[in-house]
Amino acid sequence: MKKETLAALYVRCSTSHQDTDIQKKDLTAFCSRRGWMVHRIYEDKGISGSKDKRPALDRLMKDARQCRFQVVVVWRFDRFGRSVAHLVNALNEFRELGIDFVSLNEALDTSTPAGRVLFAVIAAIAEFERSIIVERVKAGVRKAQEAGVRFGRPRKGFDYKRAVALRKEGLSYRQIADRLGVSHTTVLRSIGKG
Repeated sequence: MKKETLAALYVRCSTSHQDTDIQKKDLTAFCSRRGWMVHRIYEDKGISGSKDKRPALDRLMKDARQCRFQVVVVWRFDRFGRSVAHLVNALNEFRELGIDFVSLNEALDTSTPAGRVLFAVIAAIAEFERSIIVERVKAGVRKAQEAGVRFGRPRKGFDYKRAVALRKEGLSYRQIADRLGVSHTTVLRSIGKG
Protein backbone atom coordinates (compact mmCIF):
# COMPACT_ATOMS: atom_id res chain seq x y z
CA MET A 1 0.00 0.00 0.00
CA LYS A 2 1.39 3.41 -1.03
CA LYS A 3 2.05 5.87 1.77
CA GLU A 4 -0.23 8.91 1.67
CA THR A 5 1.43 12.14 0.50
CA LEU A 6 1.25 14.91 3.08
CA ALA A 7 1.14 18.46 1.71
CA ALA A 8 2.12 21.67 3.48
CA LEU A 9 0.16 24.63 2.13
CA TYR A 10 1.67 28.09 2.46
CA VAL A 11 -0.55 31.15 2.06
CA ARG A 12 0.22 34.82 2.59
CA CYS A 13 -1.35 38.23 2.18
CA SER A 14 0.46 41.53 2.59
CA THR A 15 -2.12 43.51 4.55
CA SER A 16 -4.57 42.70 7.31
CA HIS A 17 -7.41 43.96 5.04
CA GLN A 18 -6.79 41.12 2.58
CA ASP A 19 -7.60 37.49 3.19
CA THR A 20 -6.18 34.18 2.05
CA ASP A 21 -9.50 32.38 1.51
CA ILE A 22 -9.10 32.06 -2.27
CA GLN A 23 -5.56 30.76 -1.89
CA LYS A 24 -6.65 28.18 0.70
CA LYS A 25 -9.66 27.07 -1.38
CA ASP A 26 -7.60 26.62 -4.57
CA LEU A 27 -4.76 24.82 -2.81
CA THR A 28 -6.96 22.40 -0.87
CA ALA A 29 -8.95 21.62 -4.06
CA PHE A 30 -5.67 20.95 -5.91
CA CYS A 31 -4.47 18.60 -3.16
CA SER A 32 -7.81 16.80 -3.21
CA ARG A 33 -7.51 16.25 -7.00
CA ARG A 34 -3.97 14.90 -6.53
CA GLY A 35 -5.03 12.63 -3.67
CA TRP A 36 -2.78 14.43 -1.20
CA MET A 37 -3.71 14.95 2.44
CA VAL A 38 -3.22 18.46 3.82
CA HIS A 39 -0.73 18.23 6.67
CA ARG A 40 -1.14 21.89 7.69
CA ILE A 41 -1.91 25.32 6.28
CA TYR A 42 0.86 27.79 7.16
CA GLU A 43 -0.57 31.31 6.99
CA ASP A 44 1.22 34.65 7.21
CA LYS A 45 -1.41 37.39 7.24
CA GLY A 46 -0.56 41.07 6.96
CA ILE A 47 3.13 40.35 6.34
CA SER A 48 5.04 41.69 3.35
CA GLY A 49 6.78 39.15 1.16
CA SER A 50 9.98 41.19 1.44
CA LYS A 51 10.29 40.48 5.17
CA ASP A 52 13.15 38.17 6.15
CA LYS A 53 11.19 36.80 9.09
CA ARG A 54 7.73 35.42 8.53
CA PRO A 55 6.45 33.26 11.42
CA ALA A 56 4.43 30.77 9.37
CA LEU A 57 7.11 30.41 6.68
CA ASP A 58 9.78 29.96 9.36
CA ARG A 59 7.62 27.24 10.94
CA LEU A 60 7.11 25.57 7.56
CA MET A 61 10.88 25.48 6.97
CA LYS A 62 11.45 24.04 10.45
CA ASP A 63 8.83 21.33 9.84
CA ALA A 64 10.37 20.62 6.42
CA ARG A 65 13.73 19.97 8.06
CA GLN A 66 11.93 17.48 10.32
CA CYS A 67 10.42 15.81 7.20
CA ARG A 68 6.82 16.26 8.38
CA PHE A 69 5.46 16.40 4.81
CA GLN A 70 6.45 15.42 1.28
CA VAL A 71 5.34 18.45 -0.75
CA VAL A 72 4.93 22.22 -0.31
CA VAL A 73 2.09 23.83 -2.29
CA VAL A 74 1.76 27.59 -2.85
CA TRP A 75 -0.70 29.68 -4.85
CA ARG A 76 2.01 31.78 -6.59
CA PHE A 77 5.77 32.25 -6.31
CA ASP A 78 5.33 35.77 -4.94
CA ARG A 79 3.30 34.43 -2.02
CA PHE A 80 6.32 32.31 -1.00
CA GLY A 81 9.65 33.82 -2.05
CA ARG A 82 10.80 37.37 -1.39
CA SER A 83 13.12 37.12 -4.42
CA VAL A 84 14.14 34.66 -7.09
CA ALA A 85 17.29 33.89 -5.08
CA HIS A 86 15.23 33.17 -1.94
CA LEU A 87 12.90 30.92 -3.92
CA VAL A 88 15.79 29.01 -5.52
CA ASN A 89 17.54 28.55 -2.17
CA ALA A 90 14.36 27.22 -0.56
CA LEU A 91 13.67 24.88 -3.48
CA ASN A 92 17.24 23.58 -3.36
CA GLU A 93 16.78 22.86 0.35
CA PHE A 94 13.47 21.09 -0.33
CA ARG A 95 15.14 19.00 -3.04
CA GLU A 96 17.90 17.95 -0.63
CA LEU A 97 15.21 16.97 1.90
CA GLY A 98 13.26 14.99 -0.71
CA ILE A 99 10.35 17.44 -0.60
CA ASP A 100 8.58 18.48 -3.80
CA PHE A 101 7.31 22.00 -4.50
CA VAL A 102 4.22 23.09 -6.42
CA SER A 103 3.29 26.63 -7.41
CA LEU A 104 -0.27 26.41 -8.64
CA ASN A 105 -0.47 29.50 -10.87
CA GLU A 106 2.96 29.13 -12.45
CA ALA A 107 2.41 25.40 -13.07
CA LEU A 108 5.71 24.48 -11.41
CA ASP A 109 5.60 21.00 -9.94
CA THR A 110 8.99 19.51 -9.05
CA SER A 111 7.41 16.08 -8.64
CA THR A 112 7.21 15.90 -12.45
CA PRO A 113 10.06 15.79 -15.01
CA ALA A 114 8.78 18.98 -16.70
CA GLY A 115 8.65 20.76 -13.33
CA ARG A 116 12.23 19.76 -12.52
CA VAL A 117 13.37 21.15 -15.89
CA LEU A 118 11.48 24.41 -15.25
CA PHE A 119 13.12 24.67 -11.82
CA ALA A 120 16.56 24.15 -13.40
CA VAL A 121 15.82 27.01 -15.81
CA ILE A 122 14.69 29.28 -12.95
CA ALA A 123 17.83 28.40 -10.96
CA ALA A 124 20.03 29.13 -13.99
CA ILE A 125 18.32 32.50 -14.50
CA ALA A 126 18.82 33.34 -10.81
CA GLU A 127 22.52 32.45 -11.06
CA PHE A 128 22.82 34.56 -14.22
CA GLU A 129 21.09 37.47 -12.45
CA ARG A 130 23.53 37.19 -9.51
CA SER A 131 26.56 37.16 -11.83
CA ILE A 132 25.29 40.26 -13.68
CA ILE A 133 24.84 42.09 -10.37
CA VAL A 134 28.38 41.13 -9.29
CA GLU A 135 29.80 42.37 -12.60
CA ARG A 136 27.89 45.65 -12.30
CA VAL A 137 29.15 46.19 -8.76
CA LYS A 138 32.76 45.47 -9.81
CA ALA A 139 32.46 47.86 -12.76
CA GLY A 140 30.97 50.55 -10.49
CA VAL A 141 33.77 50.15 -7.95
CA ARG A 142 36.41 50.29 -10.69
CA LYS A 143 34.85 53.46 -12.15
CA ALA A 144 34.65 55.08 -8.71
CA GLN A 145 38.29 54.21 -7.97
CA GLU A 146 39.36 55.71 -11.30
CA ALA A 147 37.49 58.88 -10.27
CA GLY A 148 39.47 58.98 -7.03
CA VAL A 149 36.93 57.51 -4.61
CA ARG A 150 38.60 55.61 -1.79
CA PHE A 151 36.96 52.54 -0.28
CA GLY A 152 37.37 51.05 3.16
CA ARG A 153 37.80 52.58 6.54
CA PRO A 154 39.34 56.06 6.49
CA ARG A 155 42.95 56.06 7.62
CA LYS A 156 43.73 57.66 10.92
CA GLY A 157 46.51 60.16 11.04
CA PHE A 158 49.58 58.85 12.82
CA ASP A 159 51.86 61.22 14.70
CA TYR A 160 55.23 59.50 14.24
CA LYS A 161 57.25 62.09 16.20
CA ARG A 162 54.87 61.91 19.17
CA ALA A 163 54.99 58.09 19.14
CA VAL A 164 58.82 58.16 19.21
CA ALA A 165 58.78 60.69 22.07
CA LEU A 166 56.31 58.54 24.08
CA ARG A 167 58.48 55.48 23.51
CA LYS A 168 61.52 57.40 24.81
CA GLU A 169 59.45 58.23 27.90
CA GLY A 170 59.20 54.48 28.51
CA LEU A 171 55.60 53.80 27.41
CA SER A 172 54.80 50.38 25.93
CA TYR A 173 53.58 50.02 22.36
CA ARG A 174 50.06 49.34 23.64
CA GLN A 175 50.12 52.45 25.88
CA ILE A 176 51.31 54.55 22.95
CA ALA A 177 48.56 53.10 20.77
CA ASP A 178 45.93 53.96 23.41
CA ARG A 179 47.22 57.52 23.71
CA LEU A 180 47.29 58.08 19.96
CA GLY A 181 44.03 56.26 19.26
CA VAL A 182 45.53 53.71 16.88
CA SER A 183 46.15 49.97 17.02
CA HIS A 184 49.30 48.68 18.66
CA THR A 185 50.25 47.01 15.35
CA THR A 186 50.29 50.48 13.75
CA VAL A 187 52.73 51.61 16.42
CA LEU A 188 54.85 48.47 16.03
CA ARG A 189 55.00 48.86 12.24
CA SER A 190 55.96 52.53 12.53
CA ILE A 191 58.47 52.68 15.40
CA GLY A 192 58.90 49.12 16.63
CA LYS A 193 61.68 48.27 14.23
CA GLY A 194 63.96 51.01 15.48
